[in-house]
Amino acid sequence: MSRLITASRFLIWLTILGASSAMLIAAGFYLHLRPGLPAVHQLLDTRLQTPLRIYSSDDRLIAEFGEKRRTPVTIDQIPEKQLQAFLAAEDSRFYEHFGVDVIGLGRAAVELASTGEIQSGGSTITMQVARNYFLTRDRTFARKFNEILLSFQIEKELDKETILELYLNKIYLGNRAYGLAAAAQVYYGKPVEELDLAQMAMLAGLPKAPSAYNPLANPERAKVRRDWILGRMSELGYITGSEFQDALSQPLTAKYNATQTEVSADYAAEMARAEMVARYGESAYNDGFQVTLTVNGDDQAAATTALQRGLEAYDQRHGYRGPVDTTDQVPADEATYQSILETYPRVEDLYPVLITDISNEDGQATAWSRHLGEGFIPFDTMAWARRFRSTNAMGPKPSRVSDVLSVGDIVYVRRQPPETANPAATEAASNDDAPTIEEGTLENGTAPVVGPVPMALSQIPDVQGALVSLEARTGAIQALSGGYSFNQNKYNRAIQAQRQPGSTFKPFIYLRALEQGMTPATIYNDSPIVHRGDDMEPGWRPENAGGEFGGPTRLREALYRSRNLVSIRLLQDLGVDDTVAFLDRLKLPTDHLHRDLSLALGSGSMTPMDMARAFAVIANGGYDVQPYLIQTIRDSEGKVLYEAPPAILCDRNCDQLRENSPTPVVGFPAIRVAERLADERAVYILHSMLKDVIKRGTGTGARVLERDDLGGKTGTTNEQKDAWFSGFNHEIATTTWVGFDQPATLGYREFGGTAALPIWVDYMREALEGIPSKNMKRPRGIVRVRIDPESGDRAAQGQDNAITEIFRAENVPEQTAGNGLSGNSDDANLPRNLF
Repeated sequence: MSRLITASRFLIWLTILGASSAMLIAAGFYLHLRPGLPAVHQLLDTRLQTPLRIYSSDDRLIAEFGEKRRTPVTIDQIPEKQLQAFLAAEDSRFYEHFGVDVIGLGRAAVELASTGEIQSGGSTITMQVARNYFLTRDRTFARKFNEILLSFQIEKELDKETILELYLNKIYLGNRAYGLAAAAQVYYGKPVEELDLAQMAMLAGLPKAPSAYNPLANPERAKVRRDWILGRMSELGYITGSEFQDALSQPLTAKYNATQTEVSADYAAEMARAEMVARYGESAYNDGFQVTLTVNGDDQAAATTALQRGLEAYDQRHGYRGPVDTTDQVPADEATYQSILETYPRVEDLYPVLITDISNEDGQATAWSRHLGEGFIPFDTMAWARRFRSTNAMGPKPSRVSDVLSVGDIVYVRRQPPETANPAATEAASNDDAPTIEEGTLENGTAPVVGPVPMALSQIPDVQGALVSLEARTGAIQALSGGYSFNQNKYNRAIQAQRQPGSTFKPFIYLRALEQGMTPATIYNDSPIVHRGDDMEPGWRPENAGGEFGGPTRLREALYRSRNLVSIRLLQDLGVDDTVAFLDRLKLPTDHLHRDLSLALGSGSMTPMDMARAFAVIANGGYDVQPYLIQTIRDSEGKVLYEAPPAILCDRNCDQLRENSPTPVVGFPAIRVAERLADERAVYILHSMLKDVIKRGTGTGARVLERDDLGGKTGTTNEQKDAWFSGFNHEIATTTWVGFDQPATLGYREFGGTAALPIWVDYMREALEGIPSKNMKRPRGIVRVRIDPESGDRAAQGQDNAITEIFRAENVPEQTAGNGLSGNSDDANLPRNLF
């Protein structure tokens, strides 16, 4: 008996000693690790790694940048059953423990001691919050002990709802989705509050193993996990028996949902991204900045479509370049077709397809697309496809399908609405025996299609272009497109392509002339100019387009007819140096402009943005314009960090206006003073002259818009390497450019009025829809006088052919010609060094 008592006492003392030792060891760990633990309040200050989001001015998503998809939500935004699903899956005793679940932790300790690693885990939601925010994922005792200590601190200082909210915003749920809201969008394409019970349970099953239980990668295992969670919810009384059975019977509905942008503005988005990185560094991608651009969603959509359609139209005018590739693996099964087409990407609205059959009798080709499945191409959609031989030559017009396509060709097509297909094809598509495409066989994001899809033959354009549209008064970029496809080529021609502006540059020469006292009625001789070269330099013999000469010509007519020889003589009288100084005053970039008479023809180079900005100065009446893209920058909580200052037009005492402007708010200027750069009356007269370009000159294609407030100028460079149109009303200035990235002729039939103007018209049709006519108000000191159209003098009383012209009051012509500068300079005085 005494031995039993002695043994019992020994065991008791041994237990006490062991417990004391454990406590001492734990205390030692605590004293050692405690100084290195972060303060819990940092949890509330920690910025979730939320991507940069770019929005249009009408609050539509343009782009998202950042590795992690995340949309923080508050606990109040999450349905109760969704919370219960996570509790059932991860921590059913969450509201009972103080940060550590002893039962679960004991199980994890046994696993670690017996196997060397923690297999099932013992982490509570609080412990996961501690690990996700502050600690590593190393499976060591030190890390686990840190996690336990920090969990106690978190539970002590934060309430349960705050802890749960932090957890649901931080947890990784696979497919780059961090947080519950991001996962709901990625897997189901909907906000959290719209999920059904089965979907909620599916998301709740992801934290344990985002890859193993991923419904996209492992649907069978994901369903087992989902059903187990539904069972746990039923056991815990979170859902009724009928709810459990109904959710259990639901099929898997998860599919990958990429971030759905609402506006196609990739070039503008990239400009905004670069500016944000310049401002904030790499944190721009993670700190949840929300950037609102000046770009209007509808205008941008119109710009993107107009440019793409315009480039495609040019491309088709010059013929079909043939298939992008061919294969002899036809016929074969769809898996083979899928493999063949894998390396050919979709480019904007153009899909790569494989031609699997040709039928001249039915007048169509059969095609297969990995995006759309089986389709057909009616012959009438390929009637344009004359063989390309050169920029200026094509083969004969095709008469049957086999003249264009062959079995095994890989070509690009555009999907057509069913009603556009020919009757035979439509009947085939509706035939009950026609093959159908089952859901899930196409690439993600493509809606399932039933029956063969009507298609139209197309091709990816080789030619490129750009469009820039500015609000004339402020410089706000309303729309911008830097090429046919950003995904195909990220070179932004709108701001990077330095190209010769050609005749689009002439209005600035004329504006200087108007300021110097010339008038629309000033006569210049439209006749040959010859500069004889020598052994060292070639001669220069500039010509008008078409090679004809008009003789004595009024400046108004010379501008709307784009007479090169008049422009050269005009610049000669003004003086090259004086004109360049004037261009500097207008703040046009002059570094790349030639300092000789070729300047009158738009030599040198400017970007489409430069030209748009220059025409905005004309459009707004002569005030400075500084283009800008970012309207506001907000942090992740919606606080405004930056807002673009409004532009204030200023005619005089501009420095005083700046000094007396309101105090800047949160670090950005209160206003931007836009000073007058050009004489108001000269600009008004130039408006009238540029309107004639559209009414009766080289820009008559814009008359289809049926507006009286539009002016502009076409431009075509030597050998038709660049085609331009810059146009405006008093509120909007838009420039379009078309050319090859490596300068080459567009073809002798292509000009600014044929290649660039149609793009401008298509865009402005949408941009000006519903907007009333907006003309520049006539300033004081402008008078109307009847003149003789031949001489430019005042018309005699009762003269039948007299016309009305506008002048600055001090420049009204006398009864006999007296037009200031003569325009009769000796051609022999032309400088030799022209290029």
